[in-house]
Amino acid sequence: MKDLSKPKVTWLEVGEESEAQRIDNFLLRQLKGVPKSHVYRVLRSGEVRVNSGRVKPEYRLKVGDKVRVPPVRVAAAKTGPVPRLLDLDVIYEDASLLVVDKASGIAVHGGSGVSHGVIESLRAARPEAKMLELAHRLDRDTSGLLVVAKKRTALVELHRMLREGEVEKIYVAVVKGVPAKKDFDIREALHKYVNAKGERRVAVKEGGMEAFTKVKVLGSSGELSFLQLRLMTGRTHQIRVHLAHAGHPVLGDDKYGDFELNRAVARQGVKRLFLHARRLAFVHPASKDKLRLEATLPEDMLSFCRSNFKNAE
Repeated sequence: MKDLSKPKVTWLEVGEESEAQRIDNFLLRQLKGVPKSHVYRVLRSGEVRVNSGRVKPEYRLKVGDKVRVPPVRVAAAKTGPVPRLLDLDVIYEDASLLVVDKASGIAVHGGSGVSHGVIESLRAARPEAKMLELAHRLDRDTSGLLVVAKKRTALVELHRMLREGEVEKIYVAVVKGVPAKKDFDIREALHKYVNAKGERRVAVKEGGMEAFTKVKVLGSSGELSFLQLRLMTGRTHQIRVHLAHAGHPVLGDDKYGDFELNRAVARQGVKRLFLHARRLAFVHPASKDKLRLEATLPEDMLSFCRSNFKNAE
């Protein structure tokens, strides 16, 4: 039998971390373990009040709003392993957001066989933080810049800027082959699917989601190239699939790469995906100042690039 906490009326005051959040999403977050259908029922019935008045599910909260949460039974929180505190390199932080330089091999969040990731580690390390939410994602094997919002208003604005293409996202990668042009665009639609092993994959397919990557060759040596990539859209595995489709798979890519080449370059120190989120530029969601943030190449990737390309930093 489940251990249930004793229900009672509670009053919650909205802080900056929840400003502009919809009341239904606010309640779903506060009432973990309560079925979504029940949350909407108490909203429709008027049992939930904001500043003593009834509100619709789409009402957006304001700082200082007082929310009446009716008695509901919430399943006792499940105990689980404590998130491991990761050694995260925070390169920028203020009251609204923080930016970390994520190492390759670390997931941004738990799931798909990973119990904890960057966001769980940050929350465990900062129990006083009222809100920490990922503004975007990076593949587990991709290193580089990752933005975390500390306020709801910042998260909403960052999501808007990402949708509207107002965030400059620059990556670098080491790839197979030498492109025919120094600068070119890849505009191939991408389709998500699940393979026979139950693994999520992405493929170029007509009728898929629009995807656009701008490519610039920074250096070439033998049968390898060092590329700068600007994401104009943010689809899952976009860079890796676009480059593989163009005949230039990323070194160390165990999903879409050249597996024979991967085995060969592993002897030169390429033990993982050589894709790095190097630079972000955007207007700060609160101060409106222009932010330009950069993460230097990880040591293994930097060493390999210095050995194979001129002026590769």
